Amino acid sequence: MAEPKIEIIEEENNKIPKTSETVPNLHEKVIEGCRLNVRMASQNEWRLAEIISRCRAANGSMKFYVHYVDCNRRLDEWVQADMLDISTLRMPQKGGKKGAHMKEESRDPNETEAKKSGRKRKIPLVPMEDVKVEPSEQPPIPTVNSGSTPSLRGSMSMVGHSEDAMTRIRNVECIELGRSRIQPWYFSPYPQQLTSLECIYICEFCLKYLKSKTCLKRHMQKCALCHPPGNQIYCQDKLSFFEIDGRKNKSYAQNLCLLAKLFLDHKTLYYDTDPFLFYVLTEEDEKGHHIVGYFSKEKESADEYNVACILVLPPFQKKGYGSLLIEFSYELSKIEQKTGSPEKPLSDLGLLSYRSYWSMAIMKELFDFKRRRPTEDITVQDISMSTSIKKEDVVSTLQQLDLYKYYKGQYVIVISDEKRLAYEKRIEASKKKTRINPAALLWRPKEYGKKRTQATF
Repeated sequence: MAEPKIEIIEEENNKIPKTSETVPNLHEKVIEGCRLNVRMASQNEWRLAEIISRCRAANGSMKFYVHYVDCNRRLDEWVQADMLDISTLRMPQKGGKKGAHMKEESRDPNETEAKKSGRKRKIPLVPMEDVKVEPSEQPPIPTVNSGSTPSLRGSMSMVGHSEDAMTRIRNVECIELGRSRIQPWYFSPYPQQLTSLECIYICEFCLKYLKSKTCLKRHMQKCALCHPPGNQIYCQDKLSFFEIDGRKNKSYAQNLCLLAKLFLDHKTLYYDTDPFLFYVLTEEDEKGHHIVGYFSKEKESADEYNVACILVLPPFQKKGYGSLLIEFSYELSKIEQKTGSPEKPLSDLGLLSYRSYWSMAIMKELFDFKRRRPTEDITVQDISMSTSIKKEDVVSTLQQLDLYKYYKGQYVIVISDEKRLAYEKRIEASKKKTRINPAALLWRPKEYGKKRTQATF
């Protein structure tokens, strides 16, 4: 893909004119699609940014909505004109292809050319010192493509970043949910009459959105819920999971999707929640069950996805709830006797959480298997069936951990003493954290795809 031609606007001696007549004229040249250095307010440093939108404030000054290049879109923000370094302004030439600024050399050619291996191989655990890898003779390790195109069905499905500039601009300034006031990260299609307000008030039990604190208080007096609707299928140490059917509880499911979209960038929202189940994690106190996070899954997934969307609300992040949601999704897959995988692509935070969970689950299974059967070999299929992690995710995790080696004509799992000790310590430390107790899970899978027939006599 060719780089777009860039027209660079330079002032004499690379200095911004200080005259009041010239500066406004320069700011008028800053239009959507331009790139220039912008001072990031949160870190007080200059970064290359793209202009997404611009408008004129009530006092007549210009302000710009910017996206910082190579940064997550949750850092996008409105900035004043004095935060722009006009001397670095670059304007894409008309007719340039959208997205052409992406660097082709940053892509790994092996990622697109490598083929997946469909052969079943025995994978012995070999001591590190016995392995001498010869790069010139070993075939390429099959690469798992994590960017496969997911299904576009359902209430929250990935379609890539929208080309509509309006959906790239964070439209809600603040929400109040329970005891927390939260600044959203991304766009969510709440009603326009609410997005113009300073804050949207949300009932933490039914997730209904209201325009004022007074309306919320009146609603709370009438709201009959003290927990999410649906069936409570898990309860342990004041933590509960509720299963909500998107068809039976459509209003709650749609409100949940609107709330989640504020913090999920890689999904687009549909209002058809019928094909989905929602599993909401809550904390219980004397007032009721308060939402912490959730994940959703398709009732029938042709691609073997066991998670469509997953989210821990910002006030509850970095407390281990993300790992708890992931572990719970795989416990459901174990009961279903299926392997599962999250819908791709994952967000940056989601990918970190899943990699951490996969690493711990796979390493624990390897250690347990070696203790149970010290003389036997293990296959990727064995690991997949015991953990319910899809084979492709098992292979990609072993590759990411640099444990998958080619040795004497086959792929082997190589664990150094240093890595083994490190993971044994991590596994031991994880026992002190909150984990899912399978005995407390009261759930049976339903066959949504099959029509129930009743015998007649």
